[in-house]
This record gives sequence, structure tokens and C-alpha cells, in this order.
Amino acid sequence: MAEVLVYVDHVDGAVRKPTLELLTLARRIGEPVAVALGNGAGDTAATLAEHGAVKVLTHEAAEYADYLVVPKVDALQAAHEAVSPAAVLVPSSAEGKEIAARLALRIGSGIITDAVDLEAGDEGPVATQSVFAASFTTKSRVSKGTPVITVKPNSAAVEPAPAAGAVEALSVSFSAQATGTKVTGRTPRESTGRPELTEAAIVVSGGRGVNGAENFAIIEALADSLGAAVGASRAAVDAGWYPHTNQVGQTGKSVSPQLYIASGISGAIQHRAGMQTSKTIVAINKDAEAPIFDLVDYGVVGDLFDVVPALTEEIKTRKG
Repeated sequence: MAEVLVYVDHVDGAVRKPTLELLTLARRIGEPVAVALGNGAGDTAATLAEHGAVKVLTHEAAEYADYLVVPKVDALQAAHEAVSPAAVLVPSSAEGKEIAARLALRIGSGIITDAVDLEAGDEGPVATQSVFAASFTTKSRVSKGTPVITVKPNSAAVEPAPAAGAVEALSVSFSAQATGTKVTGRTPRESTGRPELTEAAIVVSGGRGVNGAENFAIIEALADSLGAAVGASRAAVDAGWYPHTNQVGQTGKSVSPQLYIASGISGAIQHRAGMQTSKTIVAINKDAEAPIFDLVDYGVVGDLFDVVPALTEEIKTRKG
């Protein structure tokens, strides 16, 4: 069976969930070979093997932390040359998409970004995408070179599938461009204790109907009762009620959780583009004609200031 390269997104050896999802998808089209780079790369092996990696290629060097993107592209290109894979899978983060695009250009291959599903095809992997502001679903494949595909978080369930996970050192020669853009400082993001928005299995978002920054407390309370991330519409962000980093939509972040709860959000196309691929969508809005109700699986017509606190209390009661 052909091998499939999977780029490992990790923090000092702690593998992030989107990578484990990629391993699930990779097993549909071949044997996953994980590529772990940077500090703690070797510590990823046990987790990767538990989730299906037959081999783990590792390389630790200061360049991965000290310089932007290019050293990682150099390493993936080296892995591609060593393995000759059937495809290269990368998490669909901002950095992941840049790495994938640069790699595809270097190896003369086509690229598919923001896939939400992946399956084997007679002529190579077939990717499902949500396109044109999530108005259409397409299936496509790369027709030239080794397919390079970035996949959105929450596109597949994490499925343990123990494999050998043999660790091998990857030989990497950094290009002249690798040290072109140096990282001069880092500021840790303030932790809220909630899941990362783009990776969360449940997202609770508030919009114009929340009517003020102070009222986002009830959105946060519902999110915390569910162990969810908090999102916001563009209207709420533009009004200064919630940080831009939490904006869901075409000009914000795209999310694809198992459950998406929209509170006080009308459902403009700009917002729908960022959440329409969610598995189950619930809307709470006092306007029965709001466009969001055309999209949802479950809709509640009512004042969010009555519905959301009641829902939060019910969840807490059921959780005991």
C-alpha cells in the first residue's frame, strides 16, 4: 500500500487534535508516515503510533522555531523525496496552508485546500470541499504530481489504530531562504481555559443580538457548561464586544464543529461561510424570519436573554 505523508502539528511533543484526524483520513488512502519537526519531535512517536502512523520521521533543529515556515517546507520536501508518497496531508491552519502551497510549488504538484473529507479514488485521493461561501460542495482531485491537501479541523473523528510507529531520523538540508525571516519575539496568548476555536467540537457564538460586550457573559456561561469555544459574528466584533480572534465568518475563522450554537446571529452569508460545514447547527433568535433559520438543524424562536440562561441551567442540571 502506498505511503501518505502527514505533517505533525505539535507543541513541544504534544500532538494537536487536527493531526490525529489527518491520520484517520490518511489510513483511507494508504499507510500514514508522520513528519514531526522541531523541539520535542521525538516525543510525538507514541501518540502517532497509537493513531496509525506506521513510521515517524523526525528532525529537531533550532531553525524550526527561530525562522518562519521555510525550514518546515525544506523538511517536508526532504520527506517527500525520501518516501515518494501518494499524497501529503497538512492541517488547514494559516501556517499549514502556507507550508502546503510552498511545498506544492517546489515539487510541481497540484494543491487542494480546506478539504472537509477525503476518500480513495481510482486516480488518486478525492477531496470534498465546501466552496463559494459554503453554498456548494465539490469533489476534486489533483491531476498533476503528488497531491498536497490541507484538511479543516473536525473533518474526521479521531480513531485509535495502533501501528508500528517506527522512528527514523529525517535528513534535512536547509535552503538559503530558510533563514530569510527571523522570529524576533513571542508573546504567549492569554489562555481562557476554553478549546481553540478552530479545533473545538462545540462552538457557541454570539452576534448583534447580544447587544453589548457585558452580555457576552451569558454566551460564555453556555459555552463553559458544554466545554465549548466561544465565537462571535462580524457585527459583534466590529462593535468591539468581543476580540477579532474569535470572529467566525468569511473574514474571520472557519469552524466545522460537531455542534454550533448561534445566538442572536441573523445568518448573513459572511457568517454562514465560516460555519456552514458544522455537523449540527442550532440557532436562537427572536426574529422568526432570520436567514439563519434556513440553515439550521434546530431553531429556537425566542429572546436569547431568556433562552440561553435557561439552556445553561438545564445543561448544568443534567450534568449533575
